[in-house]
Amino acid sequence: MARADTLARARNLDRPELAYVVRFPAATGTVDTELTWAELARDTAWVTDQLRGHGLAAGQRALLTTSGFEGFWCHSVIGALRGLKVTYGIAEAMGWDHRRTSVFHRELEPHAVIGLSAETLEGLSGTADIGEMFRTTSVVLARPAAVPVLRAAGVGAFLIAPVGPALALECPERSGAHVNAAEWRVGERDGELFVAAGEGRTSTLPETPLGLPGRVETGRCGCGSEDPRVLLADSPSSHRS
Repeated sequence: MARADTLARARNLDRPELAYVVRFPAATGTVDTELTWAELARDTAWVTDQLRGHGLAAGQRALLTTSGFEGFWCHSVIGALRGLKVTYGIAEAMGWDHRRTSVFHRELEPHAVIGLSAETLEGLSGTADIGEMFRTTSVVLARPAAVPVLRAAGVGAFLIAPVGPALALECPERSGAHVNAAEWRVGERDGELFVAAGEGRTSTLPETPLGLPGRVETGRCGCGSEDPRVLLADSPSSHRS
């Protein structure tokens, strides 16, 4: 049977609602929650809007650095890139795969690099000038430990970070990383963040302390979004007035 026929038949099969079981660290230990296909589609639509706000558009190229266990959020980023018709390459976020990041960055000349980790930067630092490598990249979305390293090298990095099962993504205003308010409720207590499933989310998650130092800003952002903004304790954005 031809591959096209196989895929066509597969599309007609019943598919369970469950897409992922998301396992994330919390203050009291590891917590599991479910993620349905419908929720994943809404997450993807939200990420699409965030990336569009960074200027990503059809015909551009992007590099995504991620790990397999991060499928619950990288799947929505991949879906967003496809929806925007942005060509992308993927490298592992672990330091041992830093050469792939270097090759893709050189060959793709990406408009955006998404998910850069401190481990990748450490691997690259032995063979490349981090500032020179990423300073001309229009959009660099990096993980919390990588953001200060990049900014110290003169790269205007934005924050992207998991907040439990949610994804926080900083907009061009650099006033904290937005979390989708329609899907998640985030807040702070005693200087640490908590997360809970939003009212419209089928997968239930009670208020869960994350043991993650930070604070949450509410109110309309300069980008026009009403979504809350997470400012992690070690994030440069957390020191803004």
